[in-house]
Amino acid sequence: MPSLDDAFAAIDAANAKDPTSEDGQPAALLYGQRMSAEQERLFPDASDVLRICCRGQHIERWTLPREDYPMDRPGYLRWRQEQGRRHAERVAGIMADAGYPTEDQDRARTLLTKQGIKRDAEVQALEDVICFTFIRWYLGDFMAEIENQKLPRIIEKTARKMSPEGRARALEEFPMPDALAQHFRDDPA
Repeated sequence: MPSLDDAFAAIDAANAKDPTSEDGQPAALLYGQRMSAEQERLFPDASDVLRICCRGQHIERWTLPREDYPMDRPGYLRWRQEQGRRHAERVAGIMADAGYPTEDQDRARTLLTKQGIKRDAEVQALEDVICFTFIRWYLGDFMAEIENQKLPRIIEKTARKMSPEGRARALEEFPMPDALAQHFRDDPA
């Protein structure tokens, strides 16, 4: 019998080893918990696979430092792709240990490598959760680190990743200046 609790416990144990901390907790552990909280708010009837993917979306992310890749856009994209592949394999292994069948493990790989974004409802749900987690918990600190003129482009990219329903809900939940809100009103497809 598959166990969601066992899968969550294994993901949390792995992420508890993150050497960086935020709010007094390992950063990856806190991120996974925030992802789960956003998923519960946005998609309370989510499948176990989506729940597990939300919790494990950045599993052990610190073990492949960004600095190991060239510090340009192609290097960033290669790093991100490799992270997605690694996260997918690690989460699939945890799911196997927790008793989930091969088809659920394969589905988790699809979600975590973002295959079918904008075409697959569950992949898109994961992306919406990621975007909400970023906006709610990380955008403020991120804004302090970047130049003001880059902010509209970052907001535009975030909105473009989201579903129409996600963009509409973001407008309801997050107060933002009209110049930024416009990115969530327009259909960025």
